[in-house]
Amino acid sequence: MKQLKLRAVFMRGGTSNAVVFHAKDLPRDRAQWDEIFLAAIGSPDPYGRQLDGMGGGVSSVSKVCIVGPSTRPDADIDYTFAQVQVKKAEVDYSANCGNMSSAMGPFAVDEGIFKASGKEAMVRIHNTNTKKIIQARFNMDESLSEVDGDLAIPGVSGTGSPVRLEFLQPGGATTGKLLPTGNVTDVLDVPGVGKLTVSMVDAANATVFVRAADLGLKGIEMPEAVDANAALMKKLSAIRLAASVAMGISSNAEEAAKKATVPFVGFVSEAQDATLLTGETIKAEDIDLTARMLSSGQTHRALPLTVSLCTAVAARLIGSVVHQATRASNNPDAPIRIAMPSGILTVAANVQKKDGQWHAEQGAFYRTQRRLFEGFVYVRASQVPGLVAATRGKLKAA
Repeated sequence: MKQLKLRAVFMRGGTSNAVVFHAKDLPRDRAQWDEIFLAAIGSPDPYGRQLDGMGGGVSSVSKVCIVGPSTRPDADIDYTFAQVQVKKAEVDYSANCGNMSSAMGPFAVDEGIFKASGKEAMVRIHNTNTKKIIQARFNMDESLSEVDGDLAIPGVSGTGSPVRLEFLQPGGATTGKLLPTGNVTDVLDVPGVGKLTVSMVDAANATVFVRAADLGLKGIEMPEAVDANAALMKKLSAIRLAASVAMGISSNAEEAAKKATVPFVGFVSEAQDATLLTGETIKAEDIDLTARMLSSGQTHRALPLTVSLCTAVAARLIGSVVHQATRASNNPDAPIRIAMPSGILTVAANVQKKDGQWHAEQGAFYRTQRRLFEGFVYVRASQVPGLVAATRGKLKAA
């Protein structure tokens, strides 16, 4: 059979890449989206490389974004994120990608979905996955979003023009509650592992945090070492599944296993000297916290932005596992410097306690973005039978 071509843009947002579609170019029936995204990205691939698609073999570059006019009066655009599994024929819509969020405002402006003028644009983004609003502020270069600038971010070579992302009221993005269990710490009874003290926090994306020491780790292990440790990966997977049930995301472990993205699972430790993926060394005095994070069965080289926000929020929850590991500060509004394999990520989180309950008011940080190419993504007609039937040949064949 022939191939079909769909209009698309390939973009970098922060430390992620994604194929970005206009919502109007996709079937209205979202049940048909999965086969399109799997075919476009090149999944499932038992070799883990996605050479027959646009994916890059790891979760941070196996992504799809869909953008269209907003369905809410308090936003300018709708943005849906799809995490495409590498080795499985699965597409997960349960979480947002903070890194790719940084590219959605510029995409909307450059594509004419949102009209901007002047030297700076502010686009209110409705993330349909989490039902949350993100404000993206960025400079304009005449009628297009600015690309060149002086901001360097860990994990991306070179510099770019900054995009300020403001996540408004990020608490409860996955479960509806900042603290799904009502507690800043819980003792989680993990099958095959035993009892562990964890913090389960839901801000921007639900995450379960555990102390590195409780896993027998220093906390500065490299991603390759973590991924290669089969016993450790099995333990972290078991913790994630148990947390999914405890947080109310899943009703049982079997259901939790089908949700590859949320909750994220990570381990934290105090500020300490560490070697980066580049071979450079960071000093303990330059950071406030050390973190490692996993999703979709892989350890992240650069922390996902939404999870970095969740980590910063957790660091402000007095008594949490993350708070205990974070350098003490007299300023509760001071940005938190989080050490990760790619470098240091600085995140600001405004967290307050009102009437005895914790509330995350806002989280903010900066990213860069760039459009890499635009045109058409080709998919085998044989891989998208639902799309072929739905369009009755209206899509262009090649």
